[in-house]
Amino acid sequence: MTDAAKIPAHRWLVIPKHRHLKWPALDPLEAALMVGCGICMSGFTACVFFDVVTRELRMPWLWLQQFTTGFFAWGVFIGMAAATRRLDHIYLAEITRHMKGTRRLVIETLNRLVVLAVALVMVWFGTRIAIVDMGQFRMPSLIPMTAYTAAVPFAGALVALFAIEQLVNGWRNGFEGPEDNEYMGETPE
Repeated sequence: MTDAAKIPAHRWLVIPKHRHLKWPALDPLEAALMVGCGICMSGFTACVFFDVVTRELRMPWLWLQQFTTGFFAWGVFIGMAAATRRLDHIYLAEITRHMKGTRRLVIETLNRLVVLAVALVMVWFGTRIAIVDMGQFRMPSLIPMTAYTAAVPFAGALVALFAIEQLVNGWRNGFEGPEDNEYMGETPE
């Protein structure tokens, strides 16, 4: 067995960037989200491919569009949650990266509070919409609409969790990390 095979999956899927803002207990969740994104992207791509092929053969599989929609919706929303944990988008990273001290603490805190508020709105309204959609079905497969709209509150809950994780760890450890200096071509002090 090679050394790489001995490493748990969540260790090589979780990037070390901004480690000081992450709880190790949530690393397996981040890894699962990354795998889920890969599955959704692969499923979406395969569904579009087979949809085009079957239409060109004049034997379309009409239900494929419903699976394409599902893979796309879930891929976007769990991708958003994964990117939030990885600090890959949403945050004002390029602006705050050049700040230090109290100014950075305030901006980073406000930034995450806005993300947290949006996440809680996603949970609240997404749950309400998903409940209403339980009584609606897509034809011809009879897939409940909730299968699509449940991605919104699910992702909102994860984004809220990750925003809280970063707030707590940022207040405890500071938001500045060694990668901020490396990014600018500087060496950490």
